[in-house]
Amino acid sequence: MDDQVLLTGASGRVGRAILAGIGDDYEWRLLDREPPVEDLDHEFVVADITDETAIREAMTGVGAVIHLAGDPRPDAPWDSVLTNNIDGTRTVFEAAVDAGVEKFAFASSNHAVKHYETERRPDLYRVSDEFRLDGTEQPRPGNLYGVSKATGEILGRYYHDEYGISVVNVRIGNLTKGHPPRGYERGQAMWLSHRDCAHLFDRTLQAEYDYETVYGISDNDRKYYSIERAREVLGYDPQDNSAEYED
Repeated sequence: MDDQVLLTGASGRVGRAILAGIGDDYEWRLLDREPPVEDLDHEFVVADITDETAIREAMTGVGAVIHLAGDPRPDAPWDSVLTNNIDGTRTVFEAAVDAGVEKFAFASSNHAVKHYETERRPDLYRVSDEFRLDGTEQPRPGNLYGVSKATGEILGRYYHDEYGISVVNVRIGNLTKGHPPRGYERGQAMWLSHRDCAHLFDRTLQAEYDYETVYGISDNDRKYYSIERAREVLGYDPQDNSAEYED
């Protein structure tokens, strides 16, 4: 990937993890609605993803998009997820297609499928349980935030089928810096380390794909999300495992 990569929501947790891991590997155009609080070595655009004019300007010369921006609160109200997560994501897709962007990585969420856990917990959080979600299942959101992420995945399906842009949805698990949460089975089962997060999004920029949905977790002993599709399609090779921190 020689062209610039647009990273929306660059100042958030996932954006910081990506830049910490692969910040020197690409020419980035960072975008966030708040100005940076520190000096950065990359171009930074202060804009809201609902501002169509600003997003189209930011998309100029871009070869790939990693779209993280939106309201990240699991309890976000409908007016916010509609404006920021659904309308904003559509605006970014529209601008990407019109600019001829080749690849689009959409940051989806475990909340898009949370109700698969309802009748299976707590057993599915344990090493002995063999239940796996693999990305082929239909969304079952656990809150309105999850609804917005499932909608973003569907938008990606449309823009891929209609315009041919390559889209990968990454259903991000429990991203934490350092060790996974101790004593929290669900958090350990869906843990994603910063190192593996950066590597996974690096693969979304390097691999060839059409339309895919993968899970963003580390290679944990506890897991109810399969990472086999991420391995097969993207070449994802996670290095961390929440079991290493249980003691």
